[in-house]
Amino acid sequence: MVAADFLPFLTRVAEDVEAGLVRLLQEVEAGGAPQRLVAAMRYAVLGGGKRLRPFLLIETARLLGAGGEGVLRSACGLECLHVYSLVHDDLPAMDNDALRRGKPTVHLAYDEATAILVGDTLQTLAFEAQVDPRCHEDPRVRADLALCLARASGASGMAGGQLLDLAAEGRFEGSTRQLLDADAIRRLQAMKTGALLAAAVEMGAILGGADSTNRALLRRFGDLLGAAFQIADDILDVEASPEALGKATGKDAGLGKGTLVDLLGLQAARAERDRLAAAAVATLEPFGGAASVLADAARFAAQRRN
Repeated sequence: MVAADFLPFLTRVAEDVEAGLVRLLQEVEAGGAPQRLVAAMRYAVLGGGKRLRPFLLIETARLLGAGGEGVLRSACGLECLHVYSLVHDDLPAMDNDALRRGKPTVHLAYDEATAILVGDTLQTLAFEAQVDPRCHEDPRVRADLALCLARASGASGMAGGQLLDLAAEGRFEGSTRQLLDADAIRRLQAMKTGALLAAAVEMGAILGGADSTNRALLRRFGDLLGAAFQIADDILDVEASPEALGKATGKDAGLGKGTLVDLLGLQAARAERDRLAAAAVATLEPFGGAASVLADAARFAAQRRN
């Protein structure tokens, strides 16, 4: 079970991240960005979400003794990358969603062109945050952060996973809908969703100066957490209401998209989700009680209701 004080702690860290994002967007505005672009970025970024990815970065860094404004800047940049992916995924050419975090998606609140530019700008801002000297004094650390984020979000990570998702739906000329097996679904989900969650943990390890052994352990924790998170997401798509999730539900079934829930059934999918979360927690055993917050984050990723 998730510790009773975990959700309040997650909320407090989310508030710190929200304040950091406000400051980051103020810097964008002060740099002379067009007002419409800044307003749409604020609409996309602020006032929503659990901020789980920046939380994982901050808490992994804290586990290793690192903190402060530099870590927060890196975490805010990571969240900008995540929000960029949501803005672009919601576009008509992608998932064509009308609701995100309980409000109209950016392309509906503004327009498609503005939404594309919001995503483009948030992506560049994410990397600007990592390589800014205010993030970390060591340029090698800053470069490592940017490299980790690029790999997680690019062709072998989030963007590649999104293409596999669209291909499975038969969205490209000359293609047909594919019925994916369990291994193909796991690969797609590890790229599209899991890679950025794992990168959040690994970036925290980089900022905390982890040695190769601990960095690998923490990366493995992030991989397992990401897999549990995605199965939980698939279960919520079946069981939760749009009001609870703040976005449309049942879309996977409507598109004929295969998930582990479809292949395994709800009961077996829940068991797989819980097994992955338990394996993630077990990965943290070498860190002892100091890793209890991260362990609770894995349990939360599996047990969340929205």
